[in-house]
Formats: sequence, structure tokens, C-alpha cells
Amino acid sequence: MFSRTFASLVTSSIFIQSTLAGYVLSDDFTKDAFFGNFTPFTENDPTNGFVKYLNYNDAIKSGLMASVANYAGAAYMGVDNSSKPTEGRPSMRITSAKTYNKGLFIADIAHMPVGCGTWPAFWLVGPNWPAGGEIDILEGVNLQASNQMTVHTNAGCTISTSGMTGTVNTTNCDTNAQGQKKNAGCAVMSNSKNNYGAGFNAIGGGVYATEWTSTAISIWFFPRSSIPSDITSLTPNPSGWGTPLAKFAGGCNIDQHFQNMNMVFDTTFCGQWAGADDVWAASSCSQTTSTCNAHVQLMPDAFTEAYWLVNGVRVYQQGQGKIRKRGVSVEW
Repeated sequence: MFSRTFASLVTSSIFIQSTLAGYVLSDDFTKDAFFGNFTPFTENDPTNGFVKYLNYNDAIKSGLMASVANYAGAAYMGVDNSSKPTEGRPSMRITSAKTYNKGLFIADIAHMPVGCGTWPAFWLVGPNWPAGGEIDILEGVNLQASNQMTVHTNAGCTISTSGMTGTVNTTNCDTNAQGQKKNAGCAVMSNSKNNYGAGFNAIGGGVYATEWTSTAISIWFFPRSSIPSDITSLTPNPSGWGTPLAKFAGGCNIDQHFQNMNMVFDTTFCGQWAGADDVWAASSCSQTTSTCNAHVQLMPDAFTEAYWLVNGVRVYQQGQGKIRKRGVSVEW
């Protein structure tokens, strides 16, 4: 009798352990904890954008950054929408103080920048670009209607076209890959119009969740009205979220190509993508001015909607904790 009871207890403990093991919250960058865990980037824009990035003090003075208390707990990051600058429109770019190697990144965003000339992005980037990798979670330009998710690496990383709902545009992640535009990387375009730009803002935004493991980098989007309960309860379980928008996996050693990455939020203008001659000419934005830079410089009123409202970012790691059930301490 004793041995059978003991065996049952051990079996039960093992079952509970395998059920409860999962992602554990490691960093909670919400409300007042948001800006303090990011640092402002004030150097010249690496993409040659028509932009001037401000530090926190100057951003506050210029009204580009506001206390979360003014926006129901959300972090506000805007751009100048009143002047006609000659050396770049004032904006913000912030980088997480902490670096990461793998994890589950959940960003709750209520509003994102929109408009002709804008190039907003939420992304992760490693050192010695592109050697440390880049993961573009939320990104687009001008009046783009759907999100483009992209990873950039050096040579030796490719992806398959299966396991995702988005449309794969390019499969070689090397920024210098032959047969692709320079810096194209591995790009996946969403087929929905509610996860980027005006469509995103119209529904109050939602949650972007990115899982980075040794085998794949997967990205999901959940509209405000359908955020999974396991995310809101801080017990996220990607296995129950269905097929991701984008899945970067295949002929790529993830651990080799993605290392020591920082999270970044920024809004730049024009530059190598939004301002490229062919991109600008193909957009209805070109009906306003002949070049992207001219539009951004001369039309401040066009940028009243070019702001971020970020409810917060939470980062989870695979880990173990303890849960007590019926007086028995169980590892999970």
C-alpha cells in the first residue's frame, strides 16, 4: 500500500511539472517602469532618414514625450508637428537598456505612427549589425496598410515558406543576398489590414507577441478585442495561439545569427525605405510633393497622428518556479 501510494504521488508530481512548466515573467516594462528601462538614441539616423532624434529632456520640453499618467498608463512618444525643420523633423528613438538571448516578447500597443513619409518600427537588433541579427516585429512606411515582418542577418540564414499565415516575399535573410534588394532580408507581409497603420489604430491597436527560440522566431498579432486570456493573466502559452503571422525557420542557425538583442521603438522619416525614389513614386503620397524629404519638411500638419501609445512590453523566459498543491511543493 505504501509503495503504491508513493508511486502515485511521484507520477502526479511529474504530470503537474510538465503541465505547468513554461514562460515566466522576467521584465515588466509597463506604466512608470517603461521609459526608465529604455535609453534615448540621439545619433544620426542609420537609415539616412530626415529626422532628428531627441533626448528625454528635449523630448519632454518639445511635447514629444509625456508622462504615462496623462495617457491612462500608456507611454506617449510623438514627433514634431508644428515646425518646418531644415535638418530633420524631431522625433524619438529609444533602446532597451537590457539585451536578450531568446524569450517571449509581448508588446501591447494602443496607437502607432501613421502618415506619408513616416517609417515607424518596433524591433530587436543585435551588435555589429547584421552579425547580431535584426527582428522587425512591427514596421512599414507611408500609407502601408499591412504589417511587414522581417529578419536581417549576415550570410548563411534562409527560411522556408510554410508554417505561417503571412505571405513570404523573400527567403534569404542575408542583407547582401544575391537576387534581392539590398537589406531586403527575409520579409513576410501580413494579409490583414488591422495590424498596421490606420487599420491598427481604428481598433485601438492590440498585442504583438514574438517568440524567439533556438528553432524559430514566430510573430502573432491579436486585435484589442481578442487578446488571449493567458496573455492578460500573465501566463502566456504560445502553443494555444494557432498559426503565427510570420515564422522564421528553416535553413538558419538561430543561435548563431541572433544574439544579445535590444528592443527598439522609433519613428523615422523617408530614408532608405520610405524615401526611396521608387517607393515614394508608387505611393499616393507623391501627389503632395515630388520627394519624401520635401513632404516631411514642409507639411507639419501631416504628422498629428504620427505617435506611439504603448501600454507596455513584457518579456518572458522559459524557467522554473514553485507551486504548492495539496501541501506538496512541485517544481515547474
